[in-house]
Amino acid sequence: MIEVGKHVTATFLGMTFNLDTIAATLVAGAIVVVSGLLIGRRARSGVPSKPQLLWETVVGQIQDQVRENIGIKTAPVVVPLAVSVFFFIWVANWLEVIPTNHLLPAPTADVNLTYALGLFTVVVVHVVSIRQKGVLRWAVDIAKGHEPGMAPIWIFEELTRPFTLALRLFGNMFAGGIMLSIIALLPIYVFWLPEILWKLFDLFVGVLQAVIFALLIILYLGFQLDEE
Repeated sequence: MIEVGKHVTATFLGMTFNLDTIAATLVAGAIVVVSGLLIGRRARSGVPSKPQLLWETVVGQIQDQVRENIGIKTAPVVVPLAVSVFFFIWVANWLEVIPTNHLLPAPTADVNLTYALGLFTVVVVHVVSIRQKGVLRWAVDIAKGHEPGMAPIWIFEELTRPFTLALRLFGNMFAGGIMLSIIALLPIYVFWLPEILWKLFDLFVGVLQAVIFALLIILYLGFQLDEE
């Protein structure tokens, strides 16, 4: 039986904590941080190692997107943020395909984490916008909605962005978990083939969702800072 929102939980001060999601999130975060520190310590200017080449490629692609959509002024803030979010979501998504008997499920398949990521993204976008424009100009842009009479629609879009970001990521990763559970119901002598094929597809989807999330951070900032 596949149940939505079923987790290993604990209650503290009247609040319920999804322990499996918390543990998987900490593991994913630790992998990203430790990997970044190790690659940074071993980085060299000559022939780079494969991990260094991967990180440099991702950073280069994100820098190009930031220059095209925002400009170089906010790059020192946006690039590290987008890179960190990309690698965190990538690793978190891939935890699902590790055979841990569901001890480390993909934390992005828990809507609580994706809501937090969505809200965090929108808050950061507005904080960066305020730092670049100033509070008064930021408030004026919100009030006029970039076009006369469009303020209500623009404000509605801003309020719904955390939910659309969260549900897009959650829906894709939760669906992947459901498919793996359904495939596991097949007879043992046939289930290995669809399981391998789906896991390969799930790996691709995990990377794709990380790319989309990082790109949307850049695009949302571009919308906020656009002068036209």
